[in-house]
Amino acid sequence: MSRKLVAYFSASGVTSELAKVLAEVANADLYEIKPEAPYTKADLDWQNSRSRSSIEMKDPSSRPAVADKNANIAEYDVVFVGFPIWWYVAPTIINTFLESYDFSGKAIVPFATSGSSGFGKTMEKLQPSVSGTAVWKEGKLLNGKPSKDTLANWVESLSL
Repeated sequence: MSRKLVAYFSASGVTSELAKVLAEVANADLYEIKPEAPYTKADLDWQNSRSRSSIEMKDPSSRPAVADKNANIAEYDVVFVGFPIWWYVAPTIINTFLESYDFSGKAIVPFATSGSSGFGKTMEKLQPSVSGTAVWKEGKLLNGKPSKDTLANWVESLSL
């Protein structure tokens, strides 16, 4: 049986709720990716081109600092990485997280929540941030409040 971790970033709490249920059904540990400077409501105003999130998302090289780097990735075989979709991709703090660890030999399983947009080019934008020989599993958009059975069936289908 593989050791699993659900690592997630949540701006509004939606992804956090999902990550907790996923960790329970996948029998995984839980790790929150926290920004060093927490996002305020004004920072998350995607309609304001001068908001922090808008500025970060317009700059593909943006790497917001994370509060800690204690995820102990080396202890895990499978890492679920969760986030909200911003501008059809993962927030750049996810790139920061992925670039902070060695994922060699790990399976990475992205999952996301979104108010309206799809997965877009998320995988294409995240994969270059991982060094080593990680195996990427197909990402999944998990909107609404998927049941425990739905999540368990998804995890089982991944053949981890």
